[in-house]
Amino acid sequence: MTDNKRTVLTIIVDETELAGEMPLYEAVVRKLVRLEIAGATVNMGIMGFGRHGKVHRKRLFGVADERPVTIVAIDRDEAIRRALPELRAMMPEGLIYLSEAEVA
Repeated sequence: MTDNKRTVLTIIVDETELAGEMPLYEAVVRKLVRLEIAGATVNMGIMGFGRHGKVHRKRLFGVADERPVTIVAIDRDEAIRRALPELRAMMPEGLIYLSEAEVA
């Protein structure tokens, strides 16, 4: 019987945040690849708000302000926790949270 328990890492940032000249979400995914995390996906939000209370959304003609971007990665708990310090160091703001998952 195999162990099908995994940890899901979710990171939420603004689409305009940068890591150097690269979008932060792209830098995070590239870091996850280097850290050999099993997989990650980036999703663009259509609307959201954070602790500052400012609503971000897609506007007329597709022009958007700082929409939320969600990065979701999944791997064994020890791999995700090993990556956390490096990911936190990349993010001046944003939200990182972990949850448990059972992979079918």
